[in-house]
Amino acid sequence: MNEQPSASHEQAAPEPATAQATAPARPVALITGVGRSIGIGAGIARQLAASGWDIAFTYWTPYDRRMQWGAEDGAAASIARELEEAGARTAAIEADLTGPDAPIRIFDEAEQRLGPVTALILSHAESVDSGLLDTTVEAFDRHFAVNTRASWLLIREYGLRFRGEPGSKPAEPGAGVGTGTGAGAGRIVALTSDHTVGNLPYGASKGALDRITLAAAHELAHLGVTANVVNPGPVDTGWMNDELREALTQGTPLGRLGTPQDTAHLVDFLCSPQGQWVNGQLLKSNGGAAP
Repeated sequence: MNEQPSASHEQAAPEPATAQATAPARPVALITGVGRSIGIGAGIARQLAASGWDIAFTYWTPYDRRMQWGAEDGAAASIARELEEAGARTAAIEADLTGPDAPIRIFDEAEQRLGPVTALILSHAESVDSGLLDTTVEAFDRHFAVNTRASWLLIREYGLRFRGEPGSKPAEPGAGVGTGTGAGAGRIVALTSDHTVGNLPYGASKGALDRITLAAAHELAHLGVTANVVNPGPVDTGWMNDELREALTQGTPLGRLGTPQDTAHLVDFLCSPQGQWVNGQLLKSNGGAAP
């Protein structure tokens, strides 16, 4: 015969609602360019989710579809599931960054679904190889629209909306957004490249992105925001052929190419309280690869 629990047992049972109510809030990171599961953006999203962040991310399937690697069916949903399994709330936002109104819409949706954005990670890119003599005006303008103008507008929108206190800090893993002294809670990290020869519009537009991001380190300092640029060097996310892969590996002292995880670890550090003293820097995380 099944026995009924006593009243004392009923009173001793934990209250799930109370436990949930006291769970600390997670800060929100907005990451652009998370369209493929093997990409750098996805690697950063996984690392930040594991470190206690909720993740809003953008992707644009038509770009992947016209590149040599092609679109990855269901990538956004799959990446979101991975992040949720790591404890993060997610918001996957499809956005064409060639449109000047896209940054406002992205921030609106991220805030509505997850709350205010604490960290902005710019890992999107338009990258179609062409040189000085064969770059078209249309390709040049598209690279600058995506890599430069959209990045400026995203940083501007972030600065207009950021409400963290200058003395606050990003959350430690498993903790809410705390307070204390230091640079503050806000973080901007942009991914760049020094590739220019034979890749003129990409390299030139990334160079302009560097200047915009480094300006933010000074112009947004009063908000408690740090801003840094990371050059991850050669990371094979499906765009290299065998010959290029071998040449780049031979040119790296550590004898391997970079991985999305390598970049993610540095971004994770920059977004942490421990990384708050690094500001206004262009950091190379490339295993010592020669330019």
